[in-house]
Amino acid sequence: MGLLDGTTNREYYQGSDLGNYQFTSLSDIINQFMVVYVGENKMIPKASKVDVAFHAQRALRELSFDVLKSVKSQQIDLPPTLVMPLPHDYVNYTKLSWTDSAGIKHPLYPTNSTSNPFQILQNEDKSYDFTVPAAGLLKNGDFANSLSDWDKSLAFTGGQGFTHGPSTDAVGVVGGELVFEHGSFSPVYTGGSTAGYVSRTYAVWQKIDVTTIDSLDLSALGKSAASVTGKGVGTLRVGISTLTYPGFNPAVSKENISLNNTDDIFDVYTTNGSRALMTFNDGLATSSTKTLTEVDVSGETEVYVLITSFIEDFTDTSLANSKNVVDDIVVSCDAISEKLQEITPSSTWDNYKANTPSENQDDYQDDTYWKMNGNRYGLDPQHAQANGSFYIDLRLGRIHFSSNISGKTVILDYISDSLGTDSEMQVHKFAEDAMYKSITHAILSASSYGQPLVSRLTKEKFAAVRKAKLRLSNIKLEELTQILRGKSKQIKH
Repeated sequence: MGLLDGTTNREYYQGSDLGNYQFTSLSDIINQFMVVYVGENKMIPKASKVDVAFHAQRALRELSFDVLKSVKSQQIDLPPTLVMPLPHDYVNYTKLSWTDSAGIKHPLYPTNSTSNPFQILQNEDKSYDFTVPAAGLLKNGDFANSLSDWDKSLAFTGGQGFTHGPSTDAVGVVGGELVFEHGSFSPVYTGGSTAGYVSRTYAVWQKIDVTTIDSLDLSALGKSAASVTGKGVGTLRVGISTLTYPGFNPAVSKENISLNNTDDIFDVYTTNGSRALMTFNDGLATSSTKTLTEVDVSGETEVYVLITSFIEDFTDTSLANSKNVVDDIVVSCDAISEKLQEITPSSTWDNYKANTPSENQDDYQDDTYWKMNGNRYGLDPQHAQANGSFYIDLRLGRIHFSSNISGKTVILDYISDSLGTDSEMQVHKFAEDAMYKSITHAILSASSYGQPLVSRLTKEKFAAVRKAKLRLSNIKLEELTQILRGKSKQIKH
């Protein structure tokens, strides 16, 4: 039976599996290996499928690094922080570049002139300071970086049974403040066929590590939405929770099943027995700051700063959205840690990104990059470019860029181990034989009965891998000829 039997042209060209015939899935390779290579009177008399799967994954990983083509890439518009997080399946980069308005890629080059080291927190006398800094507990408490480091419940967009037009609810950062916009309502049944109406209840939360901390102080700037005819007062809660209250899920916003509009979910208490909760519900639409002191977290290793928003007596969706607003959330403590405390980012990297990149330094006699006035002695070729540079901080999993890349479109081409998801666990057919040879070599090398064959299998594996690499290099005679035509041109001196 042919490999394409049963698949019509229409199914293929209207599907999402275009070009996939060039690959064989890892599961097919494992199954075929078990049938052909394992069994009585075969090269491998006995091997479990678990062993074959392990060596198959190891072989795929090694081929991904050296033989198989890298097809993974990510593109972002570089933010003012000049930082790009490493992809979750990142192993190594193949190229970093930025693109211009014509879509042309300009290569970036790694810098070895700077880094972002672990900067130790020190006292004024330069001794090590083990006090846990408040800035290290809660990240982005002023929402300057949008909702980075925070989780949130998704705003309602409408759905079955909602007959009042498209939902205008929103949860996000506007003008450096966290704003909860309530424009849709949810029915709350009070028994029988009677129903009242209130807003959806939304939540935003962030986990903080309190392993070495006994007590916390919490403050926040909040503003409660004013009540009008058809919409009740806004209720904004900011406090500390473990998120373990029975049946509680902060992502659920529908009022008749959500617990976001209750005090009970704030299940951490202050040392005087009060619930670790600040409530803004004066309905004056004016900002005020509230503070909690001595929140007892001595029995916890991690807690959450939790923010919830709600509008009461919501019966008129034709009015402008009600908005609850929160900003400037600060968590502080006086805890002493057993670990060294870090200042992030380090002053070394701050100083580097705040200055003109070294490759753009212009200390010659005129205003062009390529000077012909005799002042190019000792030019370092790695700095003889104006594209920009980058530094990969493997400790924190971030790529830092030079300041002249800010706002540009950056592309990261990288390799992975092809084991991140089931869909990428596949092998190009040019390398299929190399997979079988690699698995066979690995299994017999680890066995007692296969030692006489190891020398031969090593040579076969090497030859198969080399053949796969040549095939995948994709060299075409016509393309190579066209390139080499330019090599025969005479260069005048």
